[in-house]
Amino acid sequence: MSEPRTAPSPADAAAAAGISLEDYLLPAPGRIQLLAEDGRLLSPQEQGTAPGHEYRLPGEEALLAAYRHLVIGRRVNDQAYALVRQGRMAVYPSSHGQEASQVAAAACLGPQDWLFPTYRDTVAVLARGVDPLQVLVSFRGTWHQGYDPAEHRVSVQSTPLTTQLLHAVGLAKAARLRGEDVVALAMVGDGGTSEGDFHEALNFAAVFGLPVVFFVQNNKYAISVPFAKQSAAPSLAHKGMGYGVPAERVDGNDLAALLAVLGRAVELCRAGQGPFLVEADTYRMQAHTNADDATRYREDAEVRQWQDRDPLRRMRAHLESTGALTEELTERFRQDAEDVAARLREALSAETAPDPLELFDHVYTVQTPQLAAQRAELAEGLSRSVQEA
Repeated sequence: MSEPRTAPSPADAAAAAGISLEDYLLPAPGRIQLLAEDGRLLSPQEQGTAPGHEYRLPGEEALLAAYRHLVIGRRVNDQAYALVRQGRMAVYPSSHGQEASQVAAAACLGPQDWLFPTYRDTVAVLARGVDPLQVLVSFRGTWHQGYDPAEHRVSVQSTPLTTQLLHAVGLAKAARLRGEDVVALAMVGDGGTSEGDFHEALNFAAVFGLPVVFFVQNNKYAISVPFAKQSAAPSLAHKGMGYGVPAERVDGNDLAALLAVLGRAVELCRAGQGPFLVEADTYRMQAHTNADDATRYREDAEVRQWQDRDPLRRMRAHLESTGALTEELTERFRQDAEDVAARLREALSAETAPDPLELFDHVYTVQTPQLAAQRAELAEGLSRSVQEA
């Protein structure tokens, strides 16, 4: 059984390889990849990584645990999309094809760490241990957010682009002031890197040396805008150098490589060598949301090219080839996924009667006079409509 490599600091890795720290700030040429698309473990020569950027395959137990979340995540994505078509959910931004990135983001964190997801990172939130029903309630539109962020150390799924990066930096700064052992992992899409908050978050984290992993899922489209119109940089990982932030670019459909790269990034941040930027090269297989028509801006042939790079198929092939994934485990993971899907169908098919007055309950800790007046006005109108009925 292979064990994860102990993470060196950037300075130690650079010195051992005979290169300067400034050179280490550049991501490795190409992208970090451990498994071929058919699941075969690549040799060090085939990986072609630069000195100081070598990674080992995570252990069998870690791979199996992550694969189970991968199976559940794919089933949840597909079930949620079906519920939208049935009118049981208002909207759902699917991460079908990106699940490996999301599972690895959650798996690399310790229980004391924090995850800051986007609206598309439902699978990451589930893999962090949040109940699926609590996650999807916001997409149904019956409640603001279904889970307690403090309980799970998972921030609310952010719809405004990149605001969660600033929240992650702020939390990391506060943890540093309190002397707490906390790493924040902030997720963002390729489109989000065009926002000013991305610059502010990386610059602040770098200046103060904060323990933040910035994880960019480059799925090639910001809604309908292709990556080529987002940035002229060789990769989004290269943006780290401008802030003095070490960075890596990894195959976002290679679960093993993601676990290794994100795991090292978290360890470096925990050791005081943060922040760290990781770009995952992946693809959004389905539309931006159910309200989007992806055929207007991309060809079906492009989508088919990425089907062969499916992270679920790749990880399954590898685990089966090593004998780690038995028929019994395969069936157990499949049943776990079906159980979650069944619970979602049952819960989201039930009719609900939201209380409109709850809209005012969590806007501010202390309700303002204006909100109190608005609440009273709405309450009076609701009471009058009931009496007239």
